[in-house]
Amino acid sequence: MEKDNGRLPWFVVVPDRVVSSEIMHRLRDRAERVVSYPSNRPWLLGSWGENELTVCASGSKSLATVGTCSLSSAELAVRLKSVTDIGDIERAISGAHGSFAVVGSVNGRCYLRGNASGARRIYHASIDGVTFGADRARTLAWLSRADIDLSQLAARIAFPVLPHPIAKRAMWAGVHALEPAEALQLAADGSHRTVTWWHAPPAELSLGQGAVPLREALRAAVAVRVRPGEVVGADLSGMDSTSLCFLAAEAGARLVTSTVRWSDPGNEDHAYALQSHERLANAENLVFSSAELPAFFTGLDRRREPADEPHALKWDRAASMHVSDVVRAFGASRRLSGHGGDHVVQPPVLYLRRMLRHRPLSALRQLAGWRARDRWDWKATGNLLLDRSTYPAWLATTAGRLREIDVLDTNPEPWGCRPQLPPWASDMAIELLRDLLRSASERVGPLGPDACRHVWIHHVQEAGSVARLLAHTSDDEGLRIESPYCDDAVVNACLSVRPDQARAPWSYKPLLAEAMSGIVPEAHLRRETKDHCGQEWFAGLRANQRDLADWSDSSLLVELGIADEAMLRNAMLNPYVLCGGAAQLANTLGAEEWLRDLSAYPTPRYLSAAAEEATQ
Repeated sequence: MEKDNGRLPWFVVVPDRVVSSEIMHRLRDRAERVVSYPSNRPWLLGSWGENELTVCASGSKSLATVGTCSLSSAELAVRLKSVTDIGDIERAISGAHGSFAVVGSVNGRCYLRGNASGARRIYHASIDGVTFGADRARTLAWLSRADIDLSQLAARIAFPVLPHPIAKRAMWAGVHALEPAEALQLAADGSHRTVTWWHAPPAELSLGQGAVPLREALRAAVAVRVRPGEVVGADLSGMDSTSLCFLAAEAGARLVTSTVRWSDPGNEDHAYALQSHERLANAENLVFSSAELPAFFTGLDRRREPADEPHALKWDRAASMHVSDVVRAFGASRRLSGHGGDHVVQPPVLYLRRMLRHRPLSALRQLAGWRARDRWDWKATGNLLLDRSTYPAWLATTAGRLREIDVLDTNPEPWGCRPQLPPWASDMAIELLRDLLRSASERVGPLGPDACRHVWIHHVQEAGSVARLLAHTSDDEGLRIESPYCDDAVVNACLSVRPDQARAPWSYKPLLAEAMSGIVPEAHLRRETKDHCGQEWFAGLRANQRDLADWSDSSLLVELGIADEAMLRNAMLNPYVLCGGAAQLANTLGAEEWLRDLSAYPTPRYLSAAAEEATQ
């Protein structure tokens, strides 16, 4: 959502019943807007931009989208006519493009959900026996006065990523996060239930067949975010962002593109950006050298509105803010990002396992290509093809290997990246995460019918999680970053393609290249490289080493028993010897930053601002 009067947007959904006067008083004090049920009881309370809520009502039923949605109020009203029960809501909303939450009410029963990638999330909490839903976990944590869940905090310093379902859980005791594929139903008696609203489409299409719906989904995802003549910022770097730039130009946007020229001599973004700019009519092309941008890790001492969960520390946040400030000065109201393209348009290499059973000769040729490209060893290659472990069994095994650190390993794991804890993780942190993994192994299954499908969907949800963070931080900083690759229609289009068609060792993102053929210059679609900024990372460490040392000396992770002070300080002062690479430190720094931000803003600023205005 866009910011309204400089504040972050939020909403809470209340069931159609009498609710504790103390709870409602606290909500009404903070809410700038209220949408009511036909009973005149509050339904939606919160703060949102003028164009971010589309709502219609007819008799005892209401329907709303919150976010960026292609449906107008009139179109929504037409669709509402077919709704007789909350089970009809998904059919009524089908075919809409954009990134939005859905909230509906029929005869006093309420329905709400986010989106499939998790770029829009829904949380719920029971307070005084009544379930409330919300788009921000912090809102419910404040409303219920919840404490941080130390198990989840311990999990967040694991690297490189957490597995399903631990990665998507809320950070507060008593606050629950819906799975992206789930919807929440609220009954008038205060109870709730969850239902599945999204299923991944069958992967049946060839590359050529799947490219057409992907092209149209991306075209619609961009078009719903721009208007002819509107000034729009856009990153112009790799294939993902370049594709969005050409689609935005096609939609009539006045583009202000930005390219960062990192110092690695092998980087090519700048050269490709210059070629693209020649084909982008009326675009203003901004090129930033790394020397003119704030160093990585700049701003560690600046406290910000915390997000709903910790994320890996964004090394280049100050640099990104600088770019956004310049782009905004040209009149841009938003900035398109290619984030999510890596996760959404290409499946994991685990597709080889199924391919071996159905097309063994082709699979073996591709296997040889992957071994040569990524330098897999023979043991890992054999495990990839022959492993028959179930997902619960893999989770249980992983729980016993948290201290085993892979040294920049590129070998594939049978069910995705294995979570590891850094050397400074305390014994308590190890036990807490181990218990989470073992508990999950007894209760959950994979996200798909096989390992490839599971990992692909998990990658999509990882992308959605970061897209949500980008939206949060950019809202707080004044220029919203949009991630069209995380829209439902784009995700569904990609997942509809057979994995063995959507990836190969000899081509880079073949599905996106086929979809953008004729729109993006062919030279860009044949590109197989990505830029790197390792030199800037090390330079930023050197420039901000004192702040990093101060963090270790006053670490809140240490205070809570999650990290060992001496080992954390050693890592902060000597990050060059981290055997797990930058990711080993990133999640710990992100968790530390999140705790410090929470300490600075125990009550969300987006809630306190409205209350302060009401008393003036």
